[in-house]
Amino acid sequence: MKLENKVALVTGGARDIGRAVSLSLAKEGASVVINYYDNEDQAKETLQMINDIGGKAIIVQGDMTKWESVQNLSAKAVEAFGKIDILVNVAGGLMGRHLITEMEEEFWDLVMNINLKSVYYVCKAVIPNMNDGGAIVNFTSQAARDGGGFGAIAYATAKGGVLTFTRGLAKELGPKRIRVNAVSPGMINTTFHDQFTKPEIREKVAASTPLGREGKAQEVADLVLFLASDSSSFINGESVEINGGIFFS
Repeated sequence: MKLENKVALVTGGARDIGRAVSLSLAKEGASVVINYYDNEDQAKETLQMINDIGGKAIIVQGDMTKWESVQNLSAKAVEAFGKIDILVNVAGGLMGRHLITEMEEEFWDLVMNINLKSVYYVCKAVIPNMNDGGAIVNFTSQAARDGGGFGAIAYATAKGGVLTFTRGLAKELGPKRIRVNAVSPGMINTTFHDQFTKPEIREKVAASTPLGREGKAQEVADLVLFLASDSSSFINGESVEINGGIFFS
């Protein structure tokens, strides 16, 4: 039980990769605070899955682009479990594909808020309640390294911001021994790509990947677990690529 007596907060923790992360942390003994945005049924399913394995968790609805909502999430975590040891910022999204010449300012701002501003907000609210020696894991993307797929320039830019934010925060929180790292997924089999990536593109990317397939949500969750635990105690300010070898940094 690598995370026994630890408390973990996971934004976007109710579905896909977020669900896999929440379950993996709970299996290793952490009490988990699961944030979700709009799908309460999915959140309840994830909560039940944790209860079924004897874990402890609560679900908290919240829009991570709204400061008051983020403050409420942090407060509910402390109210329920008394502390926060681990923060995992999964919440984010592509929101659509638009070329720069066709992109409205409102769309640009939306993507920046969901993917970058939300990470700033959650860290700002949670860090004062984090114990020394804790861990933060942010989600960036392969898009931050290679510019993203066609029409994903806003998303790629926001995730690039998360990458730089992670490195700066790792330095800032060093005196508190709070480690800050990121994971950078490539093509992972989730509803993200079901919604925004054409099947023929997915097949082409999978075929071009040295391992010959898409990644799985659980594989990303396993990496998050490693970075959140003492197994990675001297890894700080790093972004770990998880893409089957299609891109090297």
